[in-house]
Amino acid sequence: MARHSVSLCTDRLFKVLVIGDLGVGKSSFILKYVSKCFEDRYKPSIGVDFAMKTIEVDARTVVRLQLWDIAGQERFRNMSRVFYKGAEGAVIVFDITNSSTLKAAEEWKKDLDSKVCLDSGRPIPAVLLANKCDVTRIGEGLASSLDSFCNDNSFLGWFETSAKNNINIDEAGAFLVKQMMLCDTDLPDEEHHGDGIKVSQASRERQSQSLCCWRPRL
Repeated sequence: MARHSVSLCTDRLFKVLVIGDLGVGKSSFILKYVSKCFEDRYKPSIGVDFAMKTIEVDARTVVRLQLWDIAGQERFRNMSRVFYKGAEGAVIVFDITNSSTLKAAEEWKKDLDSKVCLDSGRPIPAVLLANKCDVTRIGEGLASSLDSFCNDNSFLGWFETSAKNNINIDEAGAFLVKQMMLCDTDLPDEEHHGDGIKVSQASRERQSQSLCCWRPRL
């Protein structure tokens, strides 16, 4: 009787928050990431919207992302504890043409960390998006400041992005998925950190000539 090999398939669902101030491009990021579309007309989110994205990581691993588009209006922040519950990753977006939205990103991150964390007590994986780089570019001075900003606020890294021109949208998503999957294993902290360093070094080498780069926190 012939033997048939059975390959196990991992199907993992992650809840991901997309947060930041009003008008920074959260919904545009999600639309481009999920549907590869961009909508010029601005329509603010009310409360929370949802989107799903399925990623085949490899032949045996499927990741499903449940993306929560949280409204940036101040009146919805009081409901953030309900929205954040069960989240395993976050994307925090600011508009590089509006410096006040970077300060707001710091407040969003503090609010996030105060209301949700990993079972270990550590912050959930979060990346910072410096959005709208199609309008203006980030200079070396601001890039260095963002490195420090991510260090000080426990971001895993930042990406210069444009939803309109599809710059670093998939790269930011792939990086966050990688980090969430690392947190989803039983590896000790030392192994998590080591893997993060390898991802960082390889990505910097690949993107050293790119117009928009990302800088993970080591």
